[in-house]
Amino acid sequence: MCRFIQIGSLSVSLHYIPQILRCYAKYSRYLRDDFAPCDELFILSKLPYLWAITTQKGKFMGFVFLDNWVGNGNTNYSAELTTCYEKEAWGSFTRYSAKFFLKYCFDRFGLQKIKAMVYPDNFRITKLLESAGFKYESVLPAETMRNGKPQDINAYALYRSYYYKNEVKYE
Repeated sequence: MCRFIQIGSLSVSLHYIPQILRCYAKYSRYLRDDFAPCDELFILSKLPYLWAITTQKGKFMGFVFLDNWVGNGNTNYSAELTTCYEKEAWGSFTRYSAKFFLKYCFDRFGLQKIKAMVYPDNFRITKLLESAGFKYESVLPAETMRNGKPQDINAYALYRSYYYKNEVKYE
């Protein structure tokens, strides 16, 4: 139903960069604060942990990236997830692809926790996170500046134990 193409891993993946930038610009009010890099630097700052999300036939549906890693280089404890979908992907495609990608992150990177920081007005992503198993953790009051004003951010987390019930919880 969906594919994740890591940007920069194959030369064929580079043709998704203009689509990622267009999607980023379209939904930037949900993604950017006053300190976000310009569009060109956005791509470079997310490599190699940036993926284009496509249908099986290669139709661009959005992007996802991981950043703000916590670990020591040998062991990854957590990373922060950011995702952005084109409007036509909203619904069952986003729910399916989110669960697929999250399990991939736990398996591939050995993460114990995946975090998501969401502006309170981004209710669509909040619903997507909850359907994928994320739990609300807290509000970070005035965590950043957005449009010249202090902005709260809601913190959500998904733990490895959601997929691997018999493992030790790190909650």
